Amino acid sequence: MDFPGLFHAWGKQVIAGIGWELVKKTAELNNDPLPDFTKPTGRQHWRHQVRINGQLYAALAEEACVQAGVQLRYYESPLTVESAGDGWRVRLVGKGTMVDVTAKQIVDCTGSATAVGLAGLARMREATRQPGTLIYRVGGYDSATIDPNALKALQEKQAAAVKSGALHRTDIKGSLTGWLGKGGESGNHIPGADGTTSESHTATNVAGRQSLLRTLRFLQQEPALALMKIERLQPETGIRETYRIVGETVITVEDYEGGRVFEDAVAHSFYPIDLHFEGGVRPKHLNEGTVPTVPIRALIPKGSRNILVAGRCVSSDQLANSALRVQASCMAMGQAAGVTAALAAKAGTTPLRVPLADIRGQLARHGAIVPKTS
Repeated sequence: MDFPGLFHAWGKQVIAGIGWELVKKTAELNNDPLPDFTKPTGRQHWRHQVRINGQLYAALAEEACVQAGVQLRYYESPLTVESAGDGWRVRLVGKGTMVDVTAKQIVDCTGSATAVGLAGLARMREATRQPGTLIYRVGGYDSATIDPNALKALQEKQAAAVKSGALHRTDIKGSLTGWLGKGGESGNHIPGADGTTSESHTATNVAGRQSLLRTLRFLQQEPALALMKIERLQPETGIRETYRIVGETVITVEDYEGGRVFEDAVAHSFYPIDLHFEGGVRPKHLNEGTVPTVPIRALIPKGSRNILVAGRCVSSDQLANSALRVQASCMAMGQAAGVTAALAAKAGTTPLRVPLADIRGQLARHGAIVPKTS
């Protein structure tokens, strides 16, 4: 995604570190301006969204990994995860290869806690999950020049198309006027979006692109929109939630909205409660001054040894997760999990036994913002 969430809250930066450094480098290299973070946003939190080129960010992140000596293995997925002595043996399968990798520690950043599940540890998810979104932007028209009567007639045609099945109700989220005004960006919902298996992920992506095709074909019938074209299109439908771990701590929506400072907090998060449903989304903003925290125990599967997670599979209820899942927060979690795993491996211990002072000290040395606890 090209807008990685919020790094600032209430006039100050609350998330920094390696992810933020890469975001800044991406913006600088692409000559993209950063928002003015000194200006308050009120309920318009999106005004502090950092807009970057996602593929350029990926290239810079890849470069940083290579320079650090990380062995990257794309196009592979874990097939089995088994304990091996004081660590793990992970079997990976990919294009023309199957390989066993041994590791002292695992950090599961799959988004679905895939390695955690394969290791036989507990996960959770709702029976009804949030819809996905295929991010794109269309152009080739000027919405300001569309005759209001023509727009009203088009809205009636849209309703008829939904009734006949030519369009789905979720293909154009919200009002048609709003959709046209923002070029369709984030303007659809894909019900049943699921990325837990190759079959469900395939079905989700097919559904997302079919939604786009239906929308284009419908709107291009209108003379004022006949030249509509796709200016930007993400390669996959974005999936908001799948599995989450059952951690040593579960972050509740009450914890999140109340800005609970956990005793073992290692990172901040900042975003409205953002639960999507088929008809749209109604963000619930945090009270002014509230900055939630993420405890290290929410990144550790309950009853586990030598394994952590980072990202949207953090141990949390569905409402809290709807805010925790954004990329800036995931970057903060990732750095915290990585530091903890490295310290555990070096000391020959398990993440729960790594002293908090060591974790926080190492995070601070690498530019992260560590929550202040009493």
